[in-house]
Amino acid sequence: MRHDVIRHDQEFLSIPNVVRIAARRFGDATAVVDGELRLTFRELADRMIQAVRSALALGIGPGDRVGLCAPNSAEWIVAALGIQGAGGVVVPLNTRFKSGEISYILRKSGARALFASASFLGTDYIGDLRRSAPELPALRATVSLLGSQGDADLSWIEFLGKGVDVPASAAHGAIDALTPDDVADVMFTSGTTGHPKGVILTHGQSLRAYGWMSTEYTFDASDCFLVIPPFFHCFGYKAGWLASLMHGVTVVPMPVFDARQALETISRERVSVILGPPTIFHDLLNHPARPGYDLSSLRVSMTGGTTIPESLIRAMKKELSFDIVMSAYGLTESTALVTTTRVGDTEETVARTTGRPIPHIEVRIADDAGRDVPPDQDGEILVRGYNVTRGYWDDPAATAATIDCDGWLHTGDIGHLDADGNLAVVDRKKDMYIVGGFNAYPAEIEKLLLGHEPIAQVAVIGVPDERLGEVGCAYVVPRPGTHLTEEDVIAWAREHMANFKVPRHVRFVDHLPRNAGQKVLKHELRARHEG
Repeated sequence: MRHDVIRHDQEFLSIPNVVRIAARRFGDATAVVDGELRLTFRELADRMIQAVRSALALGIGPGDRVGLCAPNSAEWIVAALGIQGAGGVVVPLNTRFKSGEISYILRKSGARALFASASFLGTDYIGDLRRSAPELPALRATVSLLGSQGDADLSWIEFLGKGVDVPASAAHGAIDALTPDDVADVMFTSGTTGHPKGVILTHGQSLRAYGWMSTEYTFDASDCFLVIPPFFHCFGYKAGWLASLMHGVTVVPMPVFDARQALETISRERVSVILGPPTIFHDLLNHPARPGYDLSSLRVSMTGGTTIPESLIRAMKKELSFDIVMSAYGLTESTALVTTTRVGDTEETVARTTGRPIPHIEVRIADDAGRDVPPDQDGEILVRGYNVTRGYWDDPAATAATIDCDGWLHTGDIGHLDADGNLAVVDRKKDMYIVGGFNAYPAEIEKLLLGHEPIAQVAVIGVPDERLGEVGCAYVVPRPGTHLTEEDVIAWAREHMANFKVPRHVRFVDHLPRNAGQKVLKHELRARHEG
């Protein structure tokens, strides 16, 4: 097939060069829609060159790390392209982090500048940092995104004007100097356990992986992509706007997910592509205003990061009108893409597995001694190939502990391969708990519980038990209009899973605590239980 032979890293060379090529190919077609702002591909390329000129004027050069902390927006895209076009390395920052968490990442990465919003969700990131960590090197050059200048040295408009004396030829020359092997970004892990670690990723890794993925997912220039996952995560940045620009797809950034606003945007902009965790699709399906919106343009979807029941896949196709529903697996250390289902796979395959490895990537399942295990037997998922990070920024010990001498990335995830080579992810090693000597994997139990119709969302944690050592505690979000009791859930579970998997405790909640990437914050659930 076409995308099995095209090397998108060799075609595009660097992320900024994608925009220059897209401007030639797609010209006056719409590239980005952000509120009232509508940019064509040609206009996006012009803004990128302006941003590269300004980044060069600011002193950003090859290898310089620059923090970027703002919600999904056109300005985020242009800022990232400007930094990378000058040869710099983008350090995306989680917008839900507090100043202490942000300062740790800026200090660890050695960032020499910071682009940040002064007014997102009531937070002025630069102002907070000036008060809590005024000595940070990144605060020597600060630029405000999205509205007020706050405590930044330069507003966004002032930044763009700073490059007036830098010729456009210098910006194009800086982009021309980039190669697929140059570092594009340092993506810090979510930090849900311990300090975040900076994952080093190159231009070529991202272009090759997401050029293939978006072609497999049938992206084309007639599509419009509502990008809901945050840009500080590969899901929003690379599977989102980067993959779109390669194919002439219109990007509609969404800064904060709101189901009703999403429904309005889908109808107004004729959105055809949405990728995201299952909770997004649950919320769209369950919103009382959904029947009043035209969703017939929806075409392609993919979920990742958690389980998806077959009933949700059927509802996404029938009630949200998606033609294609995919599932995928990856982690930041693997450019966030390892396996994916393919167009034409059955609903059972999409629900039960995360599909087959992408081309030129190897996946093994190994026991604790590092030996391969047979099909359908659980073990640790190991990955090797071009998608694997060069390592953690300034942390050789952590790198050596994660990537072995043969190049295998030890993911810490538990799963198995079936006879057809599809990967089923069972759980994280660290989330496993032991019930009377039996290994219990929360993700597997959660998937089983989602088969109970009254349960909309669920998260399972292991909690201490005097007799069995540990048992499961399920935090359940019931479907609207249903009535559930702890006894109901436990009785249903006893009918549908092995006894050691059955949660001994059930807690009902209105919502599950999640980070901005929609991962459930299980440490908060553990703290809630202990409290």
